[in-house]
Amino acid sequence: MQKAIQFLDTHNERFLEELFQLLRIKSVSTDDKYKDEVIKAAQEVRNRLEEAGADHCEVMPTAGHPVVYADKIIDEKLPTVVVYGHYDVQPADPVELWDTDPFDPQIRKTDIHPDGAIFARGSADDKGQMFMHVKAFEAMMKTNSLPCNVKFMIEGEEEVGSPSLPVFLTENKEKLAGDVILISDTGLLSLEQPSITTGLRGMSYVEVTVTGPNRDLHSGLYGGSVANPINILSQLIADLHDDDNHINIPGFYDDVEEVSPDERQAIAKSPFDEDQYKKELGIEAVWGEKGYSTQERSSIRPSLDCNGIWGGYTQPGAKTIIPSKAHAKISMRLVPGQDPYAITELIGNHLRNVAPDYVKIEVNYLHGGIPYVCPIDTPEYKAAANAMKVSFQKEPIPLRSGGSIPIVALFEQTLKMKSVLLGFGLNSDAIHSPNEHFGLRNFKIGQETICRFYEHYAGLKKQ
Repeated sequence: MQKAIQFLDTHNERFLEELFQLLRIKSVSTDDKYKDEVIKAAQEVRNRLEEAGADHCEVMPTAGHPVVYADKIIDEKLPTVVVYGHYDVQPADPVELWDTDPFDPQIRKTDIHPDGAIFARGSADDKGQMFMHVKAFEAMMKTNSLPCNVKFMIEGEEEVGSPSLPVFLTENKEKLAGDVILISDTGLLSLEQPSITTGLRGMSYVEVTVTGPNRDLHSGLYGGSVANPINILSQLIADLHDDDNHINIPGFYDDVEEVSPDERQAIAKSPFDEDQYKKELGIEAVWGEKGYSTQERSSIRPSLDCNGIWGGYTQPGAKTIIPSKAHAKISMRLVPGQDPYAITELIGNHLRNVAPDYVKIEVNYLHGGIPYVCPIDTPEYKAAANAMKVSFQKEPIPLRSGGSIPIVALFEQTLKMKSVLLGFGLNSDAIHSPNEHFGLRNFKIGQETICRFYEHYAGLKKQ
């Protein structure tokens, strides 16, 4: 193992330059104008896996963006780890809020990252974290220290809900067969206090359209006599929370699995500085569901947020109209017990029931995912905990995350494997936002921990 760690040290500068090449590719999966860039990124990942020593490296087509597959089977009798990650990224908008070009990676020092951080779209989510696996694998291959079989499944549609992956999993069950899924698309409490994600919230993501008159109208001639869809939509969204910030949709909480008092106590004991949290976000006060702490609100409780709203005239200057339509995108993060399709039906029925007769409502489901909880008594989790303890010299804390990786629950259903969420990002990394970044130390310690995971997992599976 020490030889692999030394290899990582020796080749760190090369690894960073190779990561920068990947980060320069604008693999935005949600926008068709970047389709060629997405394919280019897939080919780049395939090439790096081949250079690292993997076999059967291929870019496999799907109904949408391709999946990169590769493997190294050193002995059929040994356990097999299936590494999942994604090479697609979120749009960089609003580009004007970035300090530097989002697709021209730069290293800058910050208070949290005094050794430097990589500023670029995808640096933390998920190119940087996915690339740690490629380089950890390379280090073990080049030093002849890989103790188990490894398969790679790197997709290009995670940021749009992985619509093609269910069919891909079903059609490639045998190719993807293994013992555990290993994922680095989550985060740490801090570099001083490591943690392992043991749960993910699910999601239902919908687009709402409110239609009023059959065309845009002159707001002087018709104002006050015809309902304005933007006004109506704004009121509907505002009414989705009550005065205690509970989600105001009948039946929304019916299937929520309540967390035990012991787990709530464990959450309360984990390190969290609310004043620092507010300072980092530039807010004067926190907000959320009455009766729960900030940490609980963002992990074990469901939430509902408007992610975007538009309609009417938004260009410079004035245009006095009552728009025909108004639109909003709404995401609901779900917890164990909640089904995304059932929740989608609930919000659709609710909005149609409460909307006034003078507008029409459409609610379209865009994508979603099922919540996931990982047990902490399995060889997979223990291997991750042991690896982190060595790398950080501190016992990791098991914590649920507020984020969603829609495909994780499907891995268990289709491939019959548990997932270990071994992430190395920080909450301050600004993923999905301007100035996304990933610490150089995070990138390095992530590679070391992944190498140690293989060693500990192979050892535990022998017992």
